[in-house]
Amino acid sequence: MTKSGSPRLIEASGLSIAWGHVLSELTAPGCTEISPLTLSITGFDEGYPVENQNIRAALDHWLEITGKRGCENVAFTIFPERYYLLAQGNRAEFFEMYREAFQRIQKLNPQNNKKGSYFQRLIDFEGGGKGFNQLEWILAEYERRPSGRRSRWQATTFDPHRDVSRTSLQEFPCLQQVSFTFSETNGLIVNAFYATQQIIRKGYGNYLGLSRLGRFMAHEMGLKMERLNVFVGVAQADDLKKTDPDFLAMMAVIKAELQNAPVPA
Repeated sequence: MTKSGSPRLIEASGLSIAWGHVLSELTAPGCTEISPLTLSITGFDEGYPVENQNIRAALDHWLEITGKRGCENVAFTIFPERYYLLAQGNRAEFFEMYREAFQRIQKLNPQNNKKGSYFQRLIDFEGGGKGFNQLEWILAEYERRPSGRRSRWQATTFDPHRDVSRTSLQEFPCLQQVSFTFSETNGLIVNAFYATQQIIRKGYGNYLGLSRLGRFMAHEMGLKMERLNVFVGVAQADDLKKTDPDFLAMMAVIKAELQNAPVPA
């Protein structure tokens, strides 16, 4: 088993291309993980992440035929885009709508939602619809005083009281924290911290959800979404057979698209 034990930085424009470069390195012969990985994504169009439709379609198809959660499903756990659209941009209504809905979601699927979801912890940390709303606090503080101590602009999803465990496999939470910084060009930079990350099954959906979270925060702050940085302690290739025909078909599409993209830093 080959592991990369030195820091690896990949910088690319466009969510799909960035994810594709990580996957290409991670699935090289003999490699099973990159540790640590820093992925820096630029190329946002009015706040929306730029996606390569061929890569996205190939991944969606592979996730579907292998019975894995789709990109939109994973992204929803970090930022529930459809509730934001239903709230028509009303922040307070958006937060309240999700808090109420998540209690129903939790009851319908307790196996996957027993401990909560990432967005739920960001706006209702303790749970039950009455927990601390970290995102609202950040936004209110920014409106009150946008300058000052920069460490204010962070929110956690990890709770040691609930999440410290001796189990050999724990799916949630892999995302530990998000923080927000600002560029000199009126841009918002989102930083996300993962202890581990399953790049093939969840990486793309994670980046999609984080990008949408960034666009929302940038909009509320009167800024533009500029960059997403993802820091991963151990980036993993999941438990799969790299010689599987369906996986190879997906990789063929990804590698073809990467050939036409700029080489990452």
